[in-house]
Amino acid sequence: MIKHLFIFVLIISSRGYVIAQDSRSVESSQQKVSSIQLTPEQHSKVLKAFNNHPYTRYYDRLIVEYEKRMKSNARKYKVMARKMEKPQYSDFSYFGHKRKPKKRPAGKMKYCKECKMVH
Repeated sequence: MIKHLFIFVLIISSRGYVIAQDSRSVESSQQKVSSIQLTPEQHSKVLKAFNNHPYTRYYDRLIVEYEKRMKSNARKYKVMARKMEKPQYSDFSYFGHKRKPKKRPAGKMKYCKECKMVH
């Protein structure tokens, strides 16, 4: 019984050593990958193939569309900034109205649905 237990423990412990990865083999594989060199002609062929790939063209088109949208948005923001300089937006006494609300006497004040205030 003890013999079988000893053999079982030996087998389990040896499996871990067999499966474990050696650090030297990893380094050598990285060196093999980095040692691949392309000639200038091969490099240009690879770049040409990459640039003509449908996915690359698709994403290039998306980038161009994005830049157009950003330019149009910049124009919109400039127009909005000019509009916000008008007194109805910059003067706090307008309360969000186009024209200044009337100042009524205390007994005749009305509730305003637009700014939720009494004036």
